[in-house]
Amino acid sequence: MAPKSPQRKTVSGQKSTSGKKKQKSTLPANEEEEPVNMESMGHPEIYPLVLTTKTQEIFNCRIDEDITDEIPYKLIKKEDIFEDLHRRAAVSDFHPIKKIVQDYPGNELLLVYDKDFKYGLNFYIIGTEEGKDNYLNAPEVPEEQEEHKELIPEETYTYTPPISKPWVSLGSEKEIEEESVKKSTKQVTYMISRKRIDFGAPISFSDQNASSVKEAYIECTAYPDKNFTLKKLEKNVGMQAIPQVKDTSTQTKWTYPQNASTQYFSREFSEEEKEMVGQSKSFSDFLNKVSTSVEIALQQNEIMNLFTDDWKSLAEEEGTFGDKTDTHLKEFQSFTDLHSQTEKTITCVSWHPAIYGLIAVSVAVRLSLEDRVHFSGKLLLQPSLILFWSFSDPIHPQLMLESPDDIFCFKFCPSDPNIIAGGCINGQIVLWDITAHADRIENIKADGSGSKKATLKPIFLLEPDSNKEAMYIRHCAVSSIENGHKNVITDIHWLADTFEINRLGYVFENRSEISCQLVTCSADCTICFWDIRPQKTLTPLLTEKKKEESIEVPFDVPSTFLHLDLSWKPFIKMKLSKGETNLDHCPTKISLSEDQLLSKLSDKMLTQTKAVEMNPYRNLEAGLANLLKPIDDFCTKFFVGTEEGEVIYTDWKMERDPDTGRMMAKKPVCLYSVHDGAVHTVQRSPFYSDIILTVGGWNVAIWKEGVMTGPLLRSCCAAKRYTSGHWSLTRPGVFYIGREDGYVDTWDLLEKTHEPAQSQNICITMITYIKPWTFSAKQQFLAIADYYGTLHILEIPWTLSHPSTNEVSSVNYYFEREVKHLEYVEQRKNIREQEKKDMELEMEKKKHKTYQKSKEQIEAELKMDYESYLELEKTILINLGLVKVPETMSHMETI
Repeated sequence: MAPKSPQRKTVSGQKSTSGKKKQKSTLPANEEEEPVNMESMGHPEIYPLVLTTKTQEIFNCRIDEDITDEIPYKLIKKEDIFEDLHRRAAVSDFHPIKKIVQDYPGNELLLVYDKDFKYGLNFYIIGTEEGKDNYLNAPEVPEEQEEHKELIPEETYTYTPPISKPWVSLGSEKEIEEESVKKSTKQVTYMISRKRIDFGAPISFSDQNASSVKEAYIECTAYPDKNFTLKKLEKNVGMQAIPQVKDTSTQTKWTYPQNASTQYFSREFSEEEKEMVGQSKSFSDFLNKVSTSVEIALQQNEIMNLFTDDWKSLAEEEGTFGDKTDTHLKEFQSFTDLHSQTEKTITCVSWHPAIYGLIAVSVAVRLSLEDRVHFSGKLLLQPSLILFWSFSDPIHPQLMLESPDDIFCFKFCPSDPNIIAGGCINGQIVLWDITAHADRIENIKADGSGSKKATLKPIFLLEPDSNKEAMYIRHCAVSSIENGHKNVITDIHWLADTFEINRLGYVFENRSEISCQLVTCSADCTICFWDIRPQKTLTPLLTEKKKEESIEVPFDVPSTFLHLDLSWKPFIKMKLSKGETNLDHCPTKISLSEDQLLSKLSDKMLTQTKAVEMNPYRNLEAGLANLLKPIDDFCTKFFVGTEEGEVIYTDWKMERDPDTGRMMAKKPVCLYSVHDGAVHTVQRSPFYSDIILTVGGWNVAIWKEGVMTGPLLRSCCAAKRYTSGHWSLTRPGVFYIGREDGYVDTWDLLEKTHEPAQSQNICITMITYIKPWTFSAKQQFLAIADYYGTLHILEIPWTLSHPSTNEVSSVNYYFEREVKHLEYVEQRKNIREQEKKDMELEMEKKKHKTYQKSKEQIEAELKMDYESYLELEKTILINLGLVKVPETMSHMETI
């Protein structure tokens, strides 16, 4: 059954109320609906309509009963339609086509069943006689044409809106559910977080050596997986048979060889031809033409060399490790004592002055003061050593120098590298003489004719069997415990062989012409000067001491410094007083005016060659008989770094205390509190004798001797504490700073003055010492020691080892500019202080300023004060009732 249209429902709704108001159901003629025909589809005579079941029963046109597929139409009389319209009025299904029915000329209308809803509704009326005849008397179409007509699609397409229907399940949802992908495994949730203090922190990426950092990387090596291995079951191989080819040759044997030679000689003119050419005009013209150019060419050959390679004069050849543009330090070698049973750290590093590839380090136990006291019994059983390492053997030390306690600083003697002085943690100074073992590290050989020339060979050129076992060398002498330092010795220096000082600190020419005096500083707040030459003593005591030494000296200990053993004491002992208090400054590092880095390697080699012929340290008494010649205009002031971070500029000359009469050190010339931690580096520049580098705490400072206003350069506080530092030996504006996190900061004053030019990670722990050394113009090394006892040898790149053309003058100009800046700041400071004093004085004058008044003004003020007094008196008397209100008293009466 076809559904009713919404229009039909509206009509039926009106029907429910048509009993009382029947007139409202009929519309006026001008308001009736226009019937809808199919003119748009090419059939203006067709009018679709909807017939309900009741209407179908009334007109006997029920679907599938009265109307079938064979007879899909019905002829309905015109009177029956009018009767239905009259009876049901607007409710009738024919009401929409009422006008068509009225205008129809015939008596019967053709009602056609629209099974396929071709025109949108279930029935339609043909409104003309011509259309009815065409439908009823349609011409017969042949079967072939009818089949062809069925295959041809209709030209027009009518859109039919979809009708919502209830969904009927046919099992498709089960298939969708089976084919859908579901999570079979449980998801793993990770939470990655970091500390709040790291939020927003700057991140810097850098390269590091994976071998030096634990768990820095994980190596995933490739391996064959059998699950993904393909087996070759079949293979197509093509083969072809070819003939073998062989090359052979034959030569005819020359049975009778014969010697044959040919000589060529130049063909010359005869005498007649020569005379003819010489007299010819063309030859004379040629000579006159080219004579000038030949003369110029000969002059140029005399002036300059045409065969000089200009490219070589532009720059040096590439003979270094790495590229010239590379600025990073390259790992060359590392040394670690694998035979030590305890954990030790490196306290001091020093390159051998004359032998390539030989470096000495002092090691100490990594214990605090409390732990040292607790394990003092065990520490006595373990030797304290200075190790000599060679590039040829990074595992076995070549020499081991024994000492009574751990060494914290040591230095090679500049006059003889076989003499070594070191400072112990217990305050004693130790001397070694390795001359007897020099052949082990130097292989000094002289020819059989007794020639004075010595051949120095590095240790890696020796036979390997001679260097397998390390040799322990005992010390020659130690200082007196009672008269020396009472605490750890933090720094030691040899005085130059050009001067010596006496007990009062005055400077004289060196009588022995060798370095024979030392200076040390200790944590017991003292600075001591020592002399290795024998002191003048009485003859009986001297002979008795020699007898004792001849008995107690072991066979393997040299007798070079036996006169100092256990009786050596300083001839100058000075303390740096803090002034008003009884406390003293605690020195950690010192820097004298004579810097040993300025000495040349050739001078050291010459001195060493002389030492082989005749060791001057065997006869130290030889130069004591000479007269002392004072040196005028010698700078006796030096820089001192303290444990509190202060930099002191003082004098080593002694003065007599007027109260006690004792000799005491002078007051410091200047004192600056620059560093916020202990100063561990005080070093003069190898290019400028008056420029000093100090490193301590978290900052770096550069000073100029003679400038008392402050440092030329003072860096800002770094993120990590600085632990060591050293100037570059070849570039005036470069120095290296070690940090507690294992990084090395390279400062280049020509590039940056407020921060390091670059930072490079060397190790994972604190850097304890830095020591560069130059072996040649193309090879320079930097020794870096860390807290875990590893010595890293790094090769300095070309950019950090080769100075620019005018680098010395450029850096000097920078220092001069900073000096002028300090002078300007000091002048402005003085001006500001004077302005402040003037302002305070002016304010005081304003406060105490008195105004000069005239006599008339003073009398007027007194009169006014008196009148105010009378008014007050009157008021008080009236309030007390002593005076009546009406009474008035004149001024004269009151008086």
